[in-house]
Amino acid sequence: MIEDTETIDEFLGRHAGDVEEAVRKAAAAEVMPRFRRLAAHEVDQKGGPHDLVTDADRLAERYLTEVLGALLPGSVVVGEEAVHADPASYEALQGDTPVWIVDPVDGTRQFVHGDPGFCMLVALARSGVLLASWTYAPARDQLATAIRGRGAFLDGERLHAGAPDPGRDLRVATSHPDYTTEDQKRGLLGLWTDGVAPRPCGSAGLEYLAVARGELDAVAFSWEAAWDHAAGQLLVEEAGGAHLTLTGEPFRITGGNTLPFTAARDAATARRVRGLLAGGA
Repeated sequence: MIEDTETIDEFLGRHAGDVEEAVRKAAAAEVMPRFRRLAAHEVDQKGGPHDLVTDADRLAERYLTEVLGALLPGSVVVGEEAVHADPASYEALQGDTPVWIVDPVDGTRQFVHGDPGFCMLVALARSGVLLASWTYAPARDQLATAIRGRGAFLDGERLHAGAPDPGRDLRVATSHPDYTTEDQKRGLLGLWTDGVAPRPCGSAGLEYLAVARGELDAVAFSWEAAWDHAAGQLLVEEAGGAHLTLTGEPFRITGGNTLPFTAARDAATARRVRGLLAGGA
């Protein structure tokens, strides 16, 4: 059992590569063999026609749960599909036990439709603090990693989010309308204004990566499921970005955030987007 943050740092120093290997093996064994080859019986609906789950989601999460739990004895896994089956398991995020936060296929709709714009997300947290993350886009063979205090990297190259070009419209990816309620849509209305170019998001993990790379200025989301945000939030932070909720506080993966929230390339952009969201609320 891990006793303090220092020993978690030591664990990451020894085993960050093992986590990467586990994610790649899960992709090779369970995800990519089904990409563009899914049979009808391998796809189900959870909450509606846009909320899909596949055998790849379930089996990749099962694989990662077994490997990551064995890699860090005493840790627990909070995975999207396991929480769907047992909502109480989400409460592990509130404790001081190390938690692996797993989204086995982020962008399931894209995956189902044969679009390469999906990824696999893993983050390690303790007591609500994000410590490390892995964002793997297997159809593109891109891996982004971040360790708190050590920077963010894409395929070994350090990421710097930078700042938007002065005078250019802010490029902001927002919660997709297919996944938002009318109240949530109203909460995002402040972004439809001069100087902002909003668009619906695809895979949340890949949108965060685009912010960390400086290809997208910000995201604005109206839901707080940790598996969608944990890996990307740390990636953006370590690339020099920032995140804020509607009240101006940083986003908490443990929940209870005032929504919507934003993550942006730099603190000034996060404040600007947060102000627009507050004005539209």
